[in-house]
Amino acid sequence: MADSILRNKSKEFAKDVVFLCRKMKQNGVEGALINQLLRCGTSVGANIHEAQYAQGTKDFISKLEIALKECNESEYWLELLYETNGITNTEFDEFQSSCIELRRMLVSSVTTLKSKI
Repeated sequence: MADSILRNKSKEFAKDVVFLCRKMKQNGVEGALINQLLRCGTSVGANIHEAQYAQGTKDFISKLEIALKECNESEYWLELLYETNGITNTEFDEFQSSCIELRRMLVSSVTTLKSKI
């Protein structure tokens, strides 16, 4: 999984979230909302990275499922930030597309792994 597309995309997503949160902080967006997005947006990639060292298939699946939950939570905070004018329509669309792509990849991976058990 060292050079996996999922791992790379989740890391890019995390970096983009960090940059977006820095921008929002400069623009005076509510700190609690920024912190929530920062926490879950970076957690997606962290859990995918951690899955690389899982203690078996079930643990691997569990880590990917946690990443999926964090991805869904990220999408919630992005929606809330958009609806409260914390981010632009363009930013929302870009980040939502990334969330959808990551979610599809995670669901596909988990489904494939569960079918092999």
